[in-house]
Amino acid sequence: MLTRRHFLFTAAALPFIPGAAHALTPGKEYLLVQPPLKTLDPKRVEVLEFFWYGCPHCFALEPDIHAWVKTLPKNAYFRRVPAVFPLTPHWMPLARAYYAAEMLGLAEKLHYDIFNGIHLSGQNLNDKETLLNFVQKLGVNRKQFGQALDSPEVQNRVAEAQKLSVAAGIQGVPALVIDGKYQTSVTQTGSPEKLFATLNELISQAQQSKKR
Repeated sequence: MLTRRHFLFTAAALPFIPGAAHALTPGKEYLLVQPPLKTLDPKRVEVLEFFWYGCPHCFALEPDIHAWVKTLPKNAYFRRVPAVFPLTPHWMPLARAYYAAEMLGLAEKLHYDIFNGIHLSGQNLNDKETLLNFVQKLGVNRKQFGQALDSPEVQNRVAEAQKLSVAAGIQGVPALVIDGKYQTSVTQTGSPEKLFATLNELISQAQQSKKR
């Protein structure tokens, strides 16, 4: 049985410590995003996570991401994008689910429940009726959620997510992009521990570039 592993070493062992920098090599621990992505707030450092609810690696990393985000410096902010690619149209239903929840102000409330429903309970939340039954049991208004799923706004957000996923040059999920410039992942760094150390250093680099 798949269990949700809580290796929350991040908050205790790997907080955001700019002084604990280590040399990074472009093309190894991270890739440069060319051209850089436009961020929501150019005055602060953006941490962008690309994920898919159906991805077991995203599910396994989520507790660490959650703990690490709490250690971000004040001039950095975190946001999620449900990845969609031209060759993964089957990822769209769960991307729509994320944006429907976000549209209704329920993204944080439902984020872990959707992960758990898929990976712990084995529910097919790609299926609309199964998804609506699922959120209804969690106290969400079924009709409102269904309307949000089918809304032009959610469709537009999913389309933008696909454009962003392609523009970021990511090859899979989970992947993170720092300040629209630096893309990295566990695959590139070799381990979750090295991923968060790399993310901390990339944030420091982005902070320094904003001071120039």
